[in-house]
Amino acid sequence: MLQSLRTALAPSHIGAPDAGRGLTVTDLHVSYGESEVIHGIDLAVAPGEIVAVMGRNGMGKTTLMKSLMGLVPVKSGTIAVGGVDVTAMKSHLRVASGLAYVPQGRQIFSTMTVQENIETGLTVTGRTDVPQEIYDLFPVLLEMRRRRGGNLSGGQQQQLAIARALAANPSVLLLDEPTEGIQPSIIRDMARTLRQIRDERGLSVVVSEQVLSFALDVADRILVIENGTIAHESPRDGVDEAAVARFLSV
Repeated sequence: MLQSLRTALAPSHIGAPDAGRGLTVTDLHVSYGESEVIHGIDLAVAPGEIVAVMGRNGMGKTTLMKSLMGLVPVKSGTIAVGGVDVTAMKSHLRVASGLAYVPQGRQIFSTMTVQENIETGLTVTGRTDVPQEIYDLFPVLLEMRRRRGGNLSGGQQQQLAIARALAANPSVLLLDEPTEGIQPSIIRDMARTLRQIRDERGLSVVVSEQVLSFALDVADRILVIENGTIAHESPRDGVDEAAVARFLSV
């Protein structure tokens, strides 16, 4: 099964993407039918930068993330990775171009082993073995590599979902609500691991999040999305926590 996935998703002319190319989103509009949800968002994420996109439920965070990954069609605007326009590409070609996505709820393959889950992320790279550096980042996954994904804890499944995304050797990593259902101690470890990944790989990272403490811990810059537009933006060092908290309050 894994070999057939590799054959389908790894065109011979596409190699592993180079890290450090950045993400640029220009005047992005996204609709569900006649209802527009994202209204002209502009977003530039530099190589090695972590940006947290915050906001209450229903404000457009997940729609934005899905549109970047090609899971929701774009009405107008452009999405580029390292200057390459990926707006019209199918999701698997966006992966080959350097985008990787950790969806809300993780969506790991519960009946497959940890190792098999990570191997599904290798399909665009041409590799068949899990790189040791992934297990170095997540030692618990090495210990549990033969255990079924569905038997892991929520925090371990989140680590597995991130590891699977990193297996594609991305230059841009998208994470949708990564702290959802995770214990506070694991959240702190996750922030530390994301910073390590950024430092070692030079990735651009976009995190959709509602937990302000996590965003302040991990992000270089914080954006707040309100009704499908960017309503607030600040570097972490100068962020007005009270202002952001007001956007997040119900």
